[in-house]
Amino acid sequence: VQLQASGGGLVQAGGSLRLSCAASGRTFSNYVMGWFRQAPGKEREFVAAITGNGGSRYSADSVQGRFTVSRDNAKNTVTLQMNSLKPDDTAVYYCAAKWESTGTYYRAGSYAYWGQGTLVTVSS
Repeated sequence: VQLQASGGGLVQAGGSLRLSCAASGRTFSNYVMGWFRQAPGKEREFVAAITGNGGSRYSADSVQGRFTVSRDNAKNTVTLQMNSLKPDDTAVYYCAAKWESTGTYYRAGSYAYWGQGTLVTVSS
């Protein structure tokens, strides 16, 4: 599967952004879709994930209540709605895909497919 992330940009603290990830392939609903981010000088970290049928969603403590992950299997897309953004949210955001039956949703190493990343910059 190929992934293409978009929607990053510059926003002031307290603002919102919506990231999208478009996937190729006919088996999109078989994949857990995750969002990760990597800030300069830091390791890549888990942000949010959603199961193949959208029935379960997970998010990191740092974004709970502010970020929402959703998917549209008919359109092969997954989105990350980010509200109440903070300067600490500044990072390159990546979407990723893994088979439902493999690995753990919060571990980057469990994901076999990655998009190219989209930069989110939150100014104070």
